[in-house]
Amino acid sequence: MNLDTSKAIEHFRVEVYHDLHVLLLDLSISNTAVYMWIAIALVGISLHLMMMHPKLVPGTWQSLAEMLYSFVASQTLLNIRHGGEKYIPLMFTLFTFILGCNLVGLIPGSFTPTAQLAVTGTLAGGIFLYAIMLRFYLHGWGFFRAFVPAGAPKILMPLMVPIELISFLARPITLALRLFANMTAGHMALGVLAVLGLAVPWFIQWLPLGFTVMQIALEIVIAFIQAFIFMVLSCVYIDDALTGH
Repeated sequence: MNLDTSKAIEHFRVEVYHDLHVLLLDLSISNTAVYMWIAIALVGISLHLMMMHPKLVPGTWQSLAEMLYSFVASQTLLNIRHGGEKYIPLMFTLFTFILGCNLVGLIPGSFTPTAQLAVTGTLAGGIFLYAIMLRFYLHGWGFFRAFVPAGAPKILMPLMVPIELISFLARPITLALRLFANMTAGHMALGVLAVLGLAVPWFIQWLPLGFTVMQIALEIVIAFIQAFIFMVLSCVYIDDALTGH
């Protein structure tokens, strides 16, 4: 049995289709950018078709679209307790974008944008910087009170403040790594199973095929869960900025 596992990671290789640099900006067109646009198009078209002919008594597809929006809205209001209504569009866009990027990678021969740390890091960094600017805007230099634990003895402050600061700065790192690692691991498992299915004798190829089908079903669930976790944690960071905690 000749098993070339290197093919399992080809799915994650970034390919640049067209080099494009404007001053210090690298605007090159790569498979990462292309599949992000594909994900956006698929999500936009799907939602448009679901809500093309809205009815007072919704049909199946309209109900699914409304359930998705209601789910995101309820989670946003639950985790952003003060003025969460204004953040519902942002969180719905974030959730559906990440979900679309997660799911588009399950199409055979496609590419998973969220399996690239540059993508997840940009999303996490953007939310983190927005939360920082919001906190400064609302609380000014009171921003730094968040790093002083309430009720902690003053003698422990030189130890507690750096710990709180490191924990705060680790937020975008853990947020980016969580999504990246889950998408990479799941799609790599699919790649290995696909390669294994081609390498084993024909009379037992049904075995890796069966595991592949189960893995795809699991990856669909994980795609929803990871989009949900990213959205909820983004809400938590914004809520912390609003309350100053």
